[in-house]
Amino acid sequence: HDVVAKLRGILKQKKIGHTGTLDPQAQGVLPVCLGKGTKLCDLLADHDKEYEAVLRLGITTDTQDMEGTILKELSVQVSEEEVRTCILSFQGEQQQVPPMYSALKVNGKKLYELAREGKVVERKARPVTFHNIEVLWMELPKVKIRVQCSKGTYIRTLLEDIAAAMGQKGTMSALRRTTAGVYTEADAHTLEEILAAKEQGLP
Repeated sequence: HDVVAKLRGILKQKKIGHTGTLDPQAQGVLPVCLGKGTKLCDLLADHDKEYEAVLRLGITTDTQDMEGTILKELSVQVSEEEVRTCILSFQGEQQQVPPMYSALKVNGKKLYELAREGKVVERKARPVTFHNIEVLWMELPKVKIRVQCSKGTYIRTLLEDIAAAMGQKGTMSALRRTTAGVYTEADAHTLEEILAAKEQGLP
């Protein structure tokens, strides 16, 4: 929503829509539709996505990322081979419970709003698919992975679930969306680039 608000000011365009939220700490690809193109938002949001994320083992937070309050910190009692095997076991169809810190609505109120009030409500597990998971590097207690997944997937939750499957604590310390549908980082422009182009009179 922050990106949409800034683009609205830069482009002097009232009708703008995004095609899927990104966590506040996240970077990467966010397709945005303008004017009549906003009719495509729902269609574009249905596509698969690819992320690169860092799992920090040994820590758990209330938001499932390092932006939150640390709830527990423990030593990591697991080998690199056990971590790799566990991560790869999550490939395929899975049931995932959405996190409290998310934009999903329950009875008209967003979950993160309830979470900030200290409330926890029951969430139903939803089917998600991890088409491919690849370990990019590992220096315990940190592991970086690349994930190709279906829409509606929460990478924060995936990382915490991976840690829990090994009997460990874990949270997300970095997230980057590298692909959203047919769009990749090569197609993307930063807000600064868009502002500069607008100031130069480019379309």
